[in-house]
Amino acid sequence: MTQVRRWILISGMLAAAGALALAQEPPLPPLPPSSPLAPMPPLPPLPPMPPRAALAPIPPLPPDLAELPLLAFQDSSRSAAREEAQRARELARTARQLQDRDEQYYHRAKSYLDRKEYDRAVDEFNRVIENKGARADGALYWRAYAQNKQGRRDDALASLAELQKSYPSSHWLDDAKALQVEVQQQRGTPVSPESATDEDLKLLALNSLMNTDPERSIPMLEKLLKSSNSPKLKERALFVLAQNRSQKSRDLLADIAKGGSNPDLQAKAIEYLGVYGGRDNLQTLLDVYKGTNDVSVKRSVLNSFMVTGSRDNLLAVAKSETNPELKVQAIQLLGNIGGSADLAQLYTGATAPEVKRAIIQGLFVSGNADKLFELAKNEKDPELRRYAINQLGVMGRSKTGTALAGMYAQETDPENKKAIINALFIQGNATALVEIARKETDLNVKKQIVNQLGLMHSKESSDYLMELLNK
Repeated sequence: MTQVRRWILISGMLAAAGALALAQEPPLPPLPPSSPLAPMPPLPPLPPMPPRAALAPIPPLPPDLAELPLLAFQDSSRSAAREEAQRARELARTARQLQDRDEQYYHRAKSYLDRKEYDRAVDEFNRVIENKGARADGALYWRAYAQNKQGRRDDALASLAELQKSYPSSHWLDDAKALQVEVQQQRGTPVSPESATDEDLKLLALNSLMNTDPERSIPMLEKLLKSSNSPKLKERALFVLAQNRSQKSRDLLADIAKGGSNPDLQAKAIEYLGVYGGRDNLQTLLDVYKGTNDVSVKRSVLNSFMVTGSRDNLLAVAKSETNPELKVQAIQLLGNIGGSADLAQLYTGATAPEVKRAIIQGLFVSGNADKLFELAKNEKDPELRRYAINQLGVMGRSKTGTALAGMYAQETDPENKKAIINALFIQGNATALVEIARKETDLNVKKQIVNQLGLMHSKESSDYLMELLNK
């Protein structure tokens, strides 16, 4: 029998016993009649309620509490904006890294072409083509050139067709059409080993003709630049042209720099304009910069501005350029040619952190320690302050060591204190570090200094470490 059934049976037995007991008890006597109740007297009327006083108005929340929802929203908005800006910077950095990688592949491939290592050149150009970056159209052209040199005429024509289909606005189309005609004419013709020496002979002839009859060489140079010859021969022809001081040669060079040829020759023409300098060349460079939207062309022009020492043009770009990448490059190049005063002026009006960082780097390159110390002390952005401190450390102990050590005692930000310690460590300034360690009361900071002193292997650091051990 289960416990539940047992419990039901017991409950039934108890109920039956109770009913039996009630049946055996005698009946109760009847209750006596109750007397009637007296009527209840009426209640006296209640006095009227006094008028209720008006409630006092609820006082407003204190400003710091009343603005909490707004501040929370503003903080959220600022955080979202910072995250978005960070993502944009990361994307730009990634794109720049990919572009730099493509440049490396592209120039490596062209060097293989110069050495007639066509298989390796094709492999490198394929990498550029697969990435579909700014150099992909040029890589398709030179891949076709290499394939033609290997005798792979059908592959070469396929590469040229892909170029025309995928990049209908490419600056390589004229060269591609010329190469296409040449490939079609050579189709079915085996590769001749003797043809490998043709370009070498042409290079020798070019140099000789330039020395003996410069004017007569210009039409020949122009013809070579518009042909489907190797990059080595074309660049050599352009170099020879750049050395000629005649008006016709300058006009031809300027035309190529402004986009009158393929992008490779355009970049070389811009480079030669900077190398050979002069007022006319500088004006041509300025015209090229203003007349193009191609970032890679503008970057080439900025490099030529630096080569010519044109601080005015670099400063103008640094002030007015809206493209952050070009703006930063102009600032960096301005620092390379000693434009420290211009950079200090630019910093006052700069707002973007990446621009300020570039200016700090330019100030370091130009050796402007005074301005860097000013920024290390007064810049509101703690990351930029630390960056300025790091640059001061790299500048060398003799130039900035004493001032950095003096900054430490006045600094209150723990991270900036660490930055100063690292800067002194970078410049091997054991004397200053020992002096700071003796006065430092923060045990963790003191441990950091002792660790760095242990790596310096100097007499000052060894003496101080022995001093600690002897205590």
